[in-house]
Amino acid sequence: MQTPADRQDRHVYPSHWEADIVLRDGGTARVRPITVDDADRLVSFYEQVSDESKYYRFFAPYPRLSAKDVHRFTHHDFVDRVGLAATIGGEFVATVRYDRIGPGGLPASAPADEAEVAFLVQDAHQGRGVASALLEHIAAVARERGIRRFAAEVLPANNKMIKVFTDAGYTQQRSFEDGVVRLEFDLEPTDRSVAVQRAREQRAEARSVRRLLTPGSVAVIGVGRAPGGVGRSVLGNLRDAGFTGRLYAVNQAYPDDLKEVDGVPAHRSVRDIDGPVDLAVVAVPAEQVPGVVTDCGEHGVQGLVVLAAGYAESGPDGRERQRELVRHARMYGMRIIGPNAFGVINTAAGVRLNASLAPEMPRPGRIGLFAQSGAIGIALLSRLHRRGGGVTGTTGVSTFVSSGNRADVSGNDVLQYWYDDTETDVVLMYLESIGNPRKFTRLSRRTAAAKPLVVVQSAGSAPQGHAVRATRLPHATVSALLRQAGVIRVDTITELVDAGLLLARQPLPAGPRVAILGNSESLGLLTYDRCLAEGLRPAPPLDLTTTATPADFHRALSRALADDTCDAVVVTAIPTIGEGAVGDAELAEALRSAAEGAHGKPVLVVHVELGGLAEALSAAGRTAPQPHVMAPGAFGGPQRPRAATPQPAADTPPAAPTVQPPASPSAGSAGRPPASPSAGSAVRPGAAPAVPGAARTPPAAVTEDVRPPAAQPGSRLIPAYPAAERAVRALAEAVKYAQWRRESVDPGKVPEYDDIDEKGAAELIGTLLERGEGLTLGTGETCALLGRYGIPVHQSLPSPTPEAAVSAAADLGYPVALKATAPHLRHRADLGGVRLDLADEGQLRRAYAELTELFGPPGELRPVVQRMAPRGVDTVVRAVIDPAAGAVLSFGLAGAASQLLGDTAHRLVPVTDRDATSLVRSIRTAPLLFGWRGSTPVDTPALEELLLRVSRLVDDHPEVVAVTLEPVVVARHGVSVLGATVRLAPPPARDDLGPRTLPAY
Repeated sequence: MQTPADRQDRHVYPSHWEADIVLRDGGTARVRPITVDDADRLVSFYEQVSDESKYYRFFAPYPRLSAKDVHRFTHHDFVDRVGLAATIGGEFVATVRYDRIGPGGLPASAPADEAEVAFLVQDAHQGRGVASALLEHIAAVARERGIRRFAAEVLPANNKMIKVFTDAGYTQQRSFEDGVVRLEFDLEPTDRSVAVQRAREQRAEARSVRRLLTPGSVAVIGVGRAPGGVGRSVLGNLRDAGFTGRLYAVNQAYPDDLKEVDGVPAHRSVRDIDGPVDLAVVAVPAEQVPGVVTDCGEHGVQGLVVLAAGYAESGPDGRERQRELVRHARMYGMRIIGPNAFGVINTAAGVRLNASLAPEMPRPGRIGLFAQSGAIGIALLSRLHRRGGGVTGTTGVSTFVSSGNRADVSGNDVLQYWYDDTETDVVLMYLESIGNPRKFTRLSRRTAAAKPLVVVQSAGSAPQGHAVRATRLPHATVSALLRQAGVIRVDTITELVDAGLLLARQPLPAGPRVAILGNSESLGLLTYDRCLAEGLRPAPPLDLTTTATPADFHRALSRALADDTCDAVVVTAIPTIGEGAVGDAELAEALRSAAEGAHGKPVLVVHVELGGLAEALSAAGRTAPQPHVMAPGAFGGPQRPRAATPQPAADTPPAAPTVQPPASPSAGSAGRPPASPSAGSAVRPGAAPAVPGAARTPPAAVTEDVRPPAAQPGSRLIPAYPAAERAVRALAEAVKYAQWRRESVDPGKVPEYDDIDEKGAAELIGTLLERGEGLTLGTGETCALLGRYGIPVHQSLPSPTPEAAVSAAADLGYPVALKATAPHLRHRADLGGVRLDLADEGQLRRAYAELTELFGPPGELRPVVQRMAPRGVDTVVRAVIDPAAGAVLSFGLAGAASQLLGDTAHRLVPVTDRDATSLVRSIRTAPLLFGWRGSTPVDTPALEELLLRVSRLVDDHPEVVAVTLEPVVVARHGVSVLGATVRLAPPPARDDLGPRTLPAY
């Protein structure tokens, strides 16, 4: 039905329909409504369309548009007749329109809910995914205007357009009549249409980043003639790195006779370059950037790295300058890294790109590195690059992106690229802010299922240059949600590198069982204690004594790796003194040779002042972990052990093999075969689930979780750490991630309950919202709404007088509870505002008198009487819809102690049965639910069902923006909800279900 807003907006320009999009090839375009001012653009666009495309559009030769056609196609009411255009450089490259129709296909107005839709794409831009993107946007516009169904008539020979409709994933019908194919399809998003949209989004955004990281030609704009300066430094870094493409130096101040700078062709403008330029590095002051962007856009540059500062980080004027920069670049289809960026690096042998301020090219490797901060980026590159100090050893980088103010390209875009990048096994990210938490969580879950993703997220406010969505969730809650998505969440860049080194070099552990061996009893016991503190299950440490030789280490490590009751091994080593002292190289080779015989278990080294050992351990091989098999079984208890005595062995280690040179970074040495992440086998970083004997296939059009083929295995490196706590923390993170990988194969299901009345709840919510846009429901309304989802709430009767309390108790039946519900006493039993198990009228009257004497008159206390529930554990269940992160379900025990310690667990809605099970068990006080210290275990299955029902309520009805059940008493049999509040409001907009768009500026 047509709303008053529709009638009012019938001729008002809908600016919220404007959007920037990424096309299939990685370029960008702008989608906007067509207006009366677009007549000349429309005529020019039509003149560039081939006769064949015109024939397919109008079913007859149609060489030019008449004045009547131009008027019709540019005059819209934005309700019943809508036209959208995709523009690049301000000119039309494609159009789409719909006209609302009624019975018989005649023009109509609301309440008619069907429309005819038609496209026209310029031939030069066909195959770029323009029509698919326009279909998403015109469908979203139609749904907004009350249209639920599209019809399209297409000539049978127009296979491209038929494919646009059929591949979209909507429920559709096809018929053939009078030589025309008629397609009709519903516009309600389906699981398939959303999957198609997200698969297209991934491919487009990944390609847009790939164009920035694998350019065939680079122009550095702002290269001075004299040594020094940002532009000259970047040019030198590109040249010294051995960039395999063409390089150009650009500066408008060059004299006409200057032909080269440092052997690189020099030009006064990008426009003067004879040949394509794929990437431009902009190193000029901010006030000169607009002219540079225009030159680059006119020359067809694909992307920009803007190093210049003076944008949003500098204040309101800079923020507007940044918005204009993004709008200007997108007008030409270019993407931007920056401004205020440090640069980008790609170590691939076929690229060798160092378009950054890093003076030295990192060693090639398998770690993808993203940092919003240039300073943090420098620190991370330095730590990964050096051999000595901190976390030692050489682990290389595949690609590095420092996004600066991330005005355009963000961590989400780079995640899309790394997901199917065969050169990257592990992703490390330093995030000062998350611009789109809902999308980041979705992409993280998909990426983490394929390769480890380690993140440090700043706990402070977002930097001034970053545009972020407001969130009401505490930092700890956001961290918990990221962990739920498979993110390895660490707190410092030291921990980021520690975890990255282990995950890049070693296989994932099959479980938490740890063997410890070394030549120091004290260091072994320290490592044992840290394992216990991190939730691991260490075996008694094996002390090889300070006289241990490399052969002793080799034998001990080989035995530990062959032990089925061990999932990982930590080797501790201290320096030896005197004749026959262990040499660093000999010990490293002994450990490496032992580890190479057992590919299924990670090995870590804790070293004390053995810099040479750490360097020797990382002297050979590549960073990729190996496929392996997980060992079942369990062992060990929590008691602190004595150091074990080493067992004599008759065997001797094999001769140490010759140390191999570092592996070539070429594609041929970068891969490895897949390994199954099932419960019976170990999970390897970078591998997707595989079926033995099944062929590997590239990602399908409608899936997000299929990895491309993995590369072949190489040599194995052993990470070394200077402190036991750092090694064990990294191992503990790997253990938790491996468990998440195993469990993510079967995420569970959202159960159906026959007693849920979804339709009745929707009608009740609609009726209640007619009273206002945001309201907290009364007790009766809350009970009625929750009751439709099978969540009964114990009745509470107000008792403003002792006589009212006695009457309420008589209605409810003894025993009863008397509670003060004043805000300062509500849910605070520790303050004494509750009296329980009142068995008769006398006890009730005495309790009433006590409360009023202690806390004041009934008008302040707001006492209520409630029937007693079975005794159990008091808990709290909450759900809230956050505008940035989405709907979140939270659980914890009731009481001040849990609130003070922040002992609350969180899951994103919708919650599956496995999510509910893990939610209950993930709080630190969970043992109280399972019989801690001889107490009676409570009915956790009933608690999990309650969590699932609350999740269903807020997922089915986004108007339910907040639910609190407190307390929820979990008894030996069943649960009792003693208090509940529900808040209704119009739901926050969800752009993750709408058409693909780039962040708006």
